[in-house]
Amino acid sequence: MAVRKIMIAALAAACAVPASASVMVLGSSSARLCYEAADSPMLPQARAMRHCDEALQREALSRYEEVATHVNRGILRLRKGQVDGAVADFDAAIAIDPNQPEAYLNKGAALIRRQNPADAVSLFTVALEHNTSRPAIAHYGRAVANEQIGNINAAYRDFRRASELAPEWREPRLELARFRVTGE
Repeated sequence: MAVRKIMIAALAAACAVPASASVMVLGSSSARLCYEAADSPMLPQARAMRHCDEALQREALSRYEEVATHVNRGILRLRKGQVDGAVADFDAAIAIDPNQPEAYLNKGAALIRRQNPADAVSLFTVALEHNTSRPAIAHYGRAVANEQIGNINAAYRDFRRASELAPEWREPRLELARFRVTGE
């Protein structure tokens, strides 16, 4: 059980670092400020949610900007532990654009926090199929979820792939060290 909690914490940390799957918005709008906050946990978060809300309520956003702002606000909510609100934002993004990979990736991370690994596996797979900008995180998240549901071989393969895609990222290597590969 302790190992599982460590893995969930590692995935949560992976999704909260600058490598999180935020969606870029250009310009000088509230949507842009929302993106910048989601993209960097180093920026002050106090007003960040307000920028996201303001963009969605008051700005004439393009379809892309609306989707991006829902994803970015979802990331901010997830960082604050507001998992239900984050999932609602990721679902809103998916409803507008079912091909937005970062919405699936981040929703998968949220479902790991909700202890729903079976659905998380599917979401990480969709994110990969739609060419997420963060495939290492998708493989890592899917590995965590697969291990939780007892699919150890798939977990090993995904940890290995995450490590190959992001060799500088320490967590996948640490997870791989726990495995012992035996002959066929």
